[in-house]
Amino acid sequence: EVQLVESGGGMVQPGGSLRLSCTASGFTFSNYHMSWVRQAPGKGPEWVSGINTGGGSTDYADSVKGRFTISRDNAKNTLYLQMNSLKPEDTALYYCASLMPGVLITTTDLEDFGSWGQGTQVTVSS
Repeated sequence: EVQLVESGGGMVQPGGSLRLSCTASGFTFSNYHMSWVRQAPGKGPEWVSGINTGGGSTDYADSVKGRFTISRDNAKNTLYLQMNSLKPEDTALYYCASLMPGVLITTTDLEDFGSWGQGTQVTVSS
């Protein structure tokens, strides 16, 4: 059974940092590009970042570029999202997702994502 389990969310003040993790099981993690997607209350899903299988190629939404860093450890089957300089508008439920084979890491089409985690809540508030 394919599973993606996110963790690391929480409440933080503006300007603070959080590190999200996503642990994968049930499939060969190292064979799949991965992404982070978030959904704020009352809004649709927003692609945040993507990373290729080896971790050498990454991309970010303009809204998080320069503040967030995506990475992965294939030996640990884990995807990460380091979030710095957090803003209230970063408040959302954050999901990790695997990409369908052959899809570019820059895709924002939700149909290109195969498996999803259950999400971890990030709240940025003073």
